[in-house]
Amino acid sequence: MTGERISDRVPDFARRLLAWFDEHGRHDLPWQHPRTAYRVWVAEVMLQQTRVATVIPYFEAFMAAFPDVTSLADADQAAVLERWAGLGYYARARNLHAAARVIRDQYGGRFPREPEQLAALPGIGPSTANAIAAQAFDRPAAILDGNVKRVLARLYAVEGWPNATATARQLWQLAEAHTPDYRAADYTQAIMDLGATLCTRARPACDDCPFAGDCHARAEGRTAELPHGRPRTGREQRRRRETTMLLIRDGAGRVLLTRRPPTGIWGGLWSLPEAEPGAEEEAARALGLTVRPEPPWEPLEHAFSHFDLTINPVPARLQESAGLNSPAGGVMDGEEGIWYNVATMERPGVPAPVATLLARIETDNEVET
Repeated sequence: MTGERISDRVPDFARRLLAWFDEHGRHDLPWQHPRTAYRVWVAEVMLQQTRVATVIPYFEAFMAAFPDVTSLADADQAAVLERWAGLGYYARARNLHAAARVIRDQYGGRFPREPEQLAALPGIGPSTANAIAAQAFDRPAAILDGNVKRVLARLYAVEGWPNATATARQLWQLAEAHTPDYRAADYTQAIMDLGATLCTRARPACDDCPFAGDCHARAEGRTAELPHGRPRTGREQRRRRETTMLLIRDGAGRVLLTRRPPTGIWGGLWSLPEAEPGAEEEAARALGLTVRPEPPWEPLEHAFSHFDLTINPVPARLQESAGLNSPAGGVMDGEEGIWYNVATMERPGVPAPVATLLARIETDNEVET
């Protein structure tokens, strides 16, 4: 990529992109009405590694529960995680909650306007900070999310994995060079929309793109190749993990849920007790329970970003209990576990595969009754 290749296109890029956006862009996303700093921030965090269609119902439910940054900051983390359950990447929710408390305590509940201040908040990187500054405050600030990386990498045939240091630096230079000093909010949305709706990862709609005649990847027949994927070594393979989950039911058909540790996978969510294979009864005794394991269910596969998890569900019937974990009153200590009635209680925040298993429990209970 030469300097001439950039300079030939920069002056016209924003004008053409905004003209396309005015006619074809997305103007009815829920965080655009109203487009406040708080709503933009929550949406930007939710959209990290998650598609718009998936985010919209979560965003609307989250706004109903926490309509402003102060209500979010004042909430318990457990309540925040429950509204996030099923969206994945739960560190995002924990960081969102932590950042809300910083804004409440250090900024008096008013959002900082400078990208540098925004980027200092938990869970907000440079691109997200710039997106908030641009969309909420109309500040000219370049963004470089996955969609923008793809657009620029194809337009200029940028070599290398976009997250590699040298390639990312090159893409940041391009992003900054193309960002206009006017209509910052619209431009930011426009370049994300271009990547999300036309310059997609698979089967891009090049014939509809306003930059089809300028795109080096298209001219060279490399749209499927660019941007490059993460380099893999010959020995590298996706990691796999395996766990056994206990579905312990009491005489009333309630299922035991325990709280996950505050950090790590599914941090802070409710889940099913886990055990080593063949040690299900020992794991139950550690909770103060005596159970009778039943035949295991078929394994359940769940994919994370960096590994695959195989869950081996083992149903078990409660025989007796003692101490803190006695279900006599219907609940355990609220910080550690609950006996969850799948038919009558609102489901707490649980990971997606646990929700799948609970749904099967509900079906089994209906059959038994």
